[in-house]
Amino acid sequence: MIQLSEALRARPVVAVLRAPDADRFIEVSSVLIEAGIPAVEFTLTSAGVFDALRRARDELPAGVLVGAGSVRTVEQAHRAIDAGASFLVSQVTDAAVIEAAHSRDVPFVPGALTPNEIVLAWSYGVQAVKVSPVGPVGGVSYVAELVGPLPDIRLMPTGLVRIDEAGDYLTAGAAFVGVSRDLTRDALLPGGDLAGLAERAARAVRSVDVHAASAA
Repeated sequence: MIQLSEALRARPVVAVLRAPDADRFIEVSSVLIEAGIPAVEFTLTSAGVFDALRRARDELPAGVLVGAGSVRTVEQAHRAIDAGASFLVSQVTDAAVIEAAHSRDVPFVPGALTPNEIVLAWSYGVQAVKVSPVGPVGGVSYVAELVGPLPDIRLMPTGLVRIDEAGDYLTAGAAFVGVSRDLTRDALLPGGDLAGLAERAARAVRSVDVHAASAA
C-alpha cells in the first residue's frame, strides 16, 4: 500500500478536481503537475470520471498520485481502484468502504469535521482524516485547535482552502492540504483559463514550499 506521508513528504498538497463532467481533468492535471503539484483527486460526482481515471493512468507522468474523491460506497471504491485510482477520499466515514479499499491495498482518507468524528475515523486504521469543509468553520485556526488535543492524527483539511494559505495549514499542523475551487476556478469548464490555472498552481506550490523551508 502506498504511504501517503512518504509519497507527499516533499510537497504535501493535493489538487481536488470537481466539475459537472471530467472532460478537462487530464488537461488540467497536466498543467497542475507541470507547476509542481504532486497529487490530484478526481471527484466521483463528475460525469465520466472513471474514464478520466483510466486515461490518467496511461497519459499522466509516472510517479504522480491520482486519486478518487467523493467515494461513498463499496461499489464506487472498487470501480475507482479498477480504473487506476491510487488513493481514495471521502467526505464521510464508512467502515465498509474503508475496508473495501484496504482489502485492495489502497489508502482511504475518510471525511470528518468535529473532534469526535475525526477520532472515530482515525480508529479505522486510516493514514489520514480529511477535515472538510474546513473554511466555513475557522480554516487555519480550526486546524490549529484540532492539532493541539489530537497531535497523533494526520489531518488533511479541504473545503474553501485558499491557495495562498496552503502552507499556513501545514504550519498549523496538518499533514496534507487539499485545494479545490480557489485553485481550479473556471479551468475545468470549456474554454477555461489554463494560463491562470498555472499561475495559481505556482502560488499554491510557493505557499507549501515556504512552509517546508521554515520547518527545515
